[in-house]
Amino acid sequence: MPDTTDAGAGTAAGTVSLLQRFPVKSMLGERHTALAVDARGVTGDRLWAVRTPQGKYGAGKSTPRFASTRDLRLFSSRYDGEVPCIAFPGGEQWRGDDPGVHEALSKALGKDVTLATEENVSLLDAGPGIVHLVTTASLAHARALLPGSVIDVHRFRPNILLDTAEATGPVEDAWVGRRLAVGEARFEVVERTERCVMVNHDREGLPYDGRILKTFRQSSGMCFGIYAKVIRPGGIRTGDRAVLLD
Repeated sequence: MPDTTDAGAGTAAGTVSLLQRFPVKSMLGERHTALAVDARGVTGDRLWAVRTPQGKYGAGKSTPRFASTRDLRLFSSRYDGEVPCIAFPGGEQWRGDDPGVHEALSKALGKDVTLATEENVSLLDAGPGIVHLVTTASLAHARALLPGSVIDVHRFRPNILLDTAEATGPVEDAWVGRRLAVGEARFEVVERTERCVMVNHDREGLPYDGRILKTFRQSSGMCFGIYAKVIRPGGIRTGDRAVLLD
């Protein structure tokens, strides 16, 4: 059972309705009924990536750490033990410990890459120790702003989706600076999540829609969802309560 000894006097924030992790950065990932959270974040989340000869890692955008490799969204990854297994768009399946995976990825992506695990550079967008959360209230708010668009949680790739029931609007924006208990884990909400062009792109059957990021830019400074820093590791299950502690 989740440890809620410090959550009884808190304010109910929602219930966990979806848990996800992404073994390889920018690829599709796994849905779970239970996940472990450690000091780095969700255990195994975005622990692997494709790496260019220049030492950058494939992602949905270009930054000092990352090289834009948008076709990664067409691949999916899952773990077999601690090894990522990758499904290619054409149906090929490769294990991350197969020596041929590097050549296969390079051919499929049209550039030289290797599959690499995280070393000295964090593969998490917001850095180590961070988990990404979104609420159903924010999803409903986005649908109201974009009535002609397909707004689905999988555009935004959170680790945790909280069902906030009757709440309306982007309620999690007001949680920045507060502590949050989710199952056994404890977090400090540190910032809103700034989105990039990847929210527009087709993935998992969702169509391309250039209106989404433009609308977020106008309505919320390009932010949607929150980042939360781990302050106590622990397990989280679907159905667990989320409670604001201060």
